[in-house]
Amino acid sequence: MTSIYQEVLGEDFQRLHPKIQERFGFSSTDRTASIGTGIMEHVGRGRFFTLPFLCIGAWRRIMFPEKGKDVPFTIENYAYIDSFGRETVTWIRTFQMPSGRKRRFDATMINSKDRGIIVDYLGTHQHLAVDIHLSVDDEGGLRLRSGAQRFYEGPIAFRFPMIFSGVADVREWFDDSIGKFRIKVEVRNSVWGKLFSYEGTFDVETQACEPGSVPAHVKPVREEKRE
Repeated sequence: MTSIYQEVLGEDFQRLHPKIQERFGFSSTDRTASIGTGIMEHVGRGRFFTLPFLCIGAWRRIMFPEKGKDVPFTIENYAYIDSFGRETVTWIRTFQMPSGRKRRFDATMINSKDRGIIVDYLGTHQHLAVDIHLSVDDEGGLRLRSGAQRFYEGPIAFRFPMIFSGVADVREWFDDSIGKFRIKVEVRNSVWGKLFSYEGTFDVETQACEPGSVPAHVKPVREEKRE
């Protein structure tokens, strides 16, 4: 089975750095997982008036209000088949903040076959479904930029107004000069400016993961069928 990122990027997937291809080229049939550990040189947030956005986001592990430097960080990417039969990849990011508190940023991604685009479900309950546009940069890095967002809860479904949310710009690449992966993330609101950001380096360990053995802590509490 082809990875969801390879499916969406098509021939452009071969333009990725070999290490990035390895990191994003596996699926649930490969019996493997990608576990990254490193240091975020900085974790930042916007001005004081962005705090309500971040505090609400922290409730469902979407964003959080703390900031810090040299923050220990892990990212867990597992591929599995969800309860609706969709190939799914986890993006579970955990930050060990200077306060001693652990903060998580949870997401699970699928390939929307009908639209040929990645859909990113944010948070523990997949309430927010976000279109993700993929591209490859000149250094063989993977770029992910968020687009339209939809909110789902029971019978409620609506397009989420961007005035109350942000656009995420993510770049992940491999730095040959230091032999590490780099990541840079910024979430901005069109009116309020920067909401949240982090940037740093990490190493990746490929681990064996048999079907059915994906840890429960990386899976969402609730799965959403609507894309």
